[in-house]
Amino acid sequence: MKQSGTSALLQGAVQDLASGVASALRGGGHPSREPLDAPLRPTGDLDLAAARVLGADLLLPGVDGTPPGARELDLARRAFDAYPPPATAAPTVAWSHWALGRALHRVTGPSGTAPAPGRVPEPGPEPDASWLTGAPWPSLTHHLAVLAPLALPGEDCALARVARGRTLDVARGFVRAVRRRDWYQAAGAGRWLTVLPDVPHTLGLPGGLDFVELMGGDDSRVLLQVRAARLIGSGVTV
Repeated sequence: MKQSGTSALLQGAVQDLASGVASALRGGGHPSREPLDAPLRPTGDLDLAAARVLGADLLLPGVDGTPPGARELDLARRAFDAYPPPATAAPTVAWSHWALGRALHRVTGPSGTAPAPGRVPEPGPEPDASWLTGAPWPSLTHHLAVLAPLALPGEDCALARVARGRTLDVARGFVRAVRRRDWYQAAGAGRWLTVLPDVPHTLGLPGGLDFVELMGGDDSRVLLQVRAARLIGSGVTV
């Protein structure tokens, strides 16, 4: 029962963070608006774990280009440091951790929009992506949906390059996820399709995303992915 209760608390914390980012993507501003030099509220283990689950999407900017708030920057940095993937970690865990470090560098580096929140960790070299190259299309879609924070315009990494070579497979995965009512996977696959080349017009992606939001929008993580997909599809840099 204790483990189940902890899991429920973590899921709730992730939903709260995702809801704040989804609101920012709609133009509501960043989840926190504290000045970067303001004292930060105490951060518990649950907050850090939730930030690590949400990953790089914690740092997605709003449509007005406002930099992430002090809390998001602090949470992202501390979560990156607190949960390094072990050598035996699944590839998706390694990629998610790398994506979080890359996002921190993107927003706090010389061309970024936010001052560094203290020491900025190094993301390290890219993880291996060869395991995804020959994956069956249902498995490919599942893993890409988990790694949807890497579905960004102009993203150039090994995993994104694999995805760009398998647009039709991701499209098939999107349709399959919708039919299976797996709204989170459908939203993640839909976000990838907004950055992939040669998406079939017959897929009807905009209408498909509307349907995913209608059916799965009570889940803040689904809502975040759908709103990110729409912004990317409209040409807005996120």
